[in-house]
Amino acid sequence: MKHYRIHGKQNGAALIVGLILLVVVTVLAVSGMSTATTELAMARNDQNYENAFQAAETGLEQAIAQGQFNTLAGVSLNQNINAYDLVASQITFENSTLVPDRAFSLGVGSGIAAYHFLATATAESKREGTSGGTTDRDASAVHTQAFYVVGPEAPTL
Repeated sequence: MKHYRIHGKQNGAALIVGLILLVVVTVLAVSGMSTATTELAMARNDQNYENAFQAAETGLEQAIAQGQFNTLAGVSLNQNINAYDLVASQITFENSTLVPDRAFSLGVGSGIAAYHFLATATAESKREGTSGGTTDRDASAVHTQAFYVVGPEAPTL
C-alpha cells in the first residue's frame, strides 16, 4: 500500500475564510433584526396616529351632529372615544353674510343669512400601559372644518 504525502504547509486559509464569512452573516442578521425592530416601531406610531386621526374625525362629526350652533359663544364638547382616545371639539361662530336674492344682487339681501362656523377637533391617542404619562408612542391630530347654517337674518341694532 502506498502512502501519499502532501508536500508543503497548510496555512489555515479555509479557517480564516470561514470565520470572515461567519462574521459577515452575523452582521447581516443583527442588521436585519435592527431594521425589523425599527419598522415595527414605525408601524405602531403610524397606527397610533391613525387612531388619533379617526378620533378627531369622529369628534367633528359628533360636534356638528349635536346641532348646537351659538352665534354668541363657542360650544365645546369633550368625549372619550375609547379607553385610549380623547377628543375635544369646539364650534365657534365666525361671521354672517347675506344670501343674495333671486337676482343675485349682493348688496340687497333676501332676509336670509348664512351663519359661518368653524369646528375644530383635537384628538389624543395614548397607548395601553402608559398610566397617563407621555410616551413616544402617543399621537395627536387636529382637524378643522368650516360650514355655514342658513337662517333668517338677525335684526340690526
